[in-house]
Amino acid sequence: MSVSSFSPPRIPAHQLRPGRHWYVTAVAIAVAMIVLSVALAVYRFNSAVDAVNTDNQWANGETVTLRLEPEREKAIWVMYPGMSPGPRCDITGPGDPALTEGTDVSLTFDETWDLVYTTDVQQAGDYTVTCSSQAVSRYAIGDSGGMFTFVGWLILAVLLSVLGIGICAVIVVVTAVRRRGHRKRLLAERLGSGGGCPARPGAAGAFGE
Repeated sequence: MSVSSFSPPRIPAHQLRPGRHWYVTAVAIAVAMIVLSVALAVYRFNSAVDAVNTDNQWANGETVTLRLEPEREKAIWVMYPGMSPGPRCDITGPGDPALTEGTDVSLTFDETWDLVYTTDVQQAGDYTVTCSSQAVSRYAIGDSGGMFTFVGWLILAVLLSVLGIGICAVIVVVTAVRRRGHRKRLLAERLGSGGGCPARPGAAGAFGE
């Protein structure tokens, strides 16, 4: 008695569910979130580098007039040798303006600026600011987001990329497992071994005497 070779029926890939388009969807999600995270990191880096308006600087003892608004926080940056005590600034104007001490760093091409104060005003108007220090210093107005803020956004950008890759991996694994299970069910149906269904014509005769 001889046993002839037997190969199970071939299941076309397009008949399996979920469809293979889910693999494309998974990759698209990962790519989109990675691109978004890179764009966010680049944007925030440029914002950190451009946080200081170096075109408008003033020196110790000089008084400058700034147009400030409550909903738009501004920062006072200083470039100084790092001698202690550090620079001190005062603000006067309408209402009860105040300066809040801040900590951040902004790097330009050849300079390092330190954030010393952020503005706190209750109404829009013109305010005067005077700063002084025991060392030769230069001051400039700018935005409050520096390199420390950039690091926080960079961590968020990395997490977005990791999340995108994770979602992609989950979709790929779930799709692959479900397609494999669907293939087994179709094979069982076609071989007649599922639920006691009779074998399809041609399934018998695979073994010869």
